[in-house]
Amino acid sequence: MENTAFIALGSNIGDRYDNITSAIDQLVSYSDIHLVNYSSIYETDPVGYEDQDLFLNMVIEIQTGLTAMELLELCLKTELELGRKRGIRWGPRTIDLDILTFNQENIESEKLIVPHPRMLERAFVIIPLLEITHDSQLLKINQLLESSLEELPNKEGVRIWKRKNGEDVFEPIES
Repeated sequence: MENTAFIALGSNIGDRYDNITSAIDQLVSYSDIHLVNYSSIYETDPVGYEDQDLFLNMVIEIQTGLTAMELLELCLKTELELGRKRGIRWGPRTIDLDILTFNQENIESEKLIVPHPRMLERAFVIIPLLEITHDSQLLKINQLLESSLEELPNKEGVRIWKRKNGEDVFEPIES
C-alpha cells in the first residue's frame, strides 16, 4: 500500500455518527484500503448553506494501493450506498467524503482536485486534520494549516463532540 490519503467525512442527516462509522467501515472493507489514523469527531455549524442541521465531521488517514481516481470512485460509491443525494450545493447530506490530500500530489482533473481546493477555508477540516498530521513529511502542510486556521473567523463553529482519546473514546472500527 504505497499511497497515503487524508479523507474528510461529514454528516448532518439521520444518525450522523452511524453514517460516519458506516462510511469508514465500508471504505476499510476493501482490501486495498487500510485505516492508519483518525481524528476526534467534531460537531460543526453549517458553512455556505446555513439553513440546515449541525454536522458531525472528522478526518481519517488511510494507506491504499488505489490510484487517486480509484479512491474517488470508491468514495462516491460509498456516498451513494449510504443514501447521499446531491441537491443543494453545500446542503444537507447523509454522508460526504472528500479526498483532502493524496500523497504529496497535485491533481487537477474534471472530477478531482487535490489538495482539496477549499480545505484551507474550512475550520471543520483543518482542526481534525491538524489533530492527526504529526508526520515530519507533512510539516509544511501543518504550518500552512495552522496559519490558515489562525486567519479563519468561524473556528468557534467547530466543537469537540467525541474525543478520540480520553473519557469518551471513539472507536470507528472494531479491533
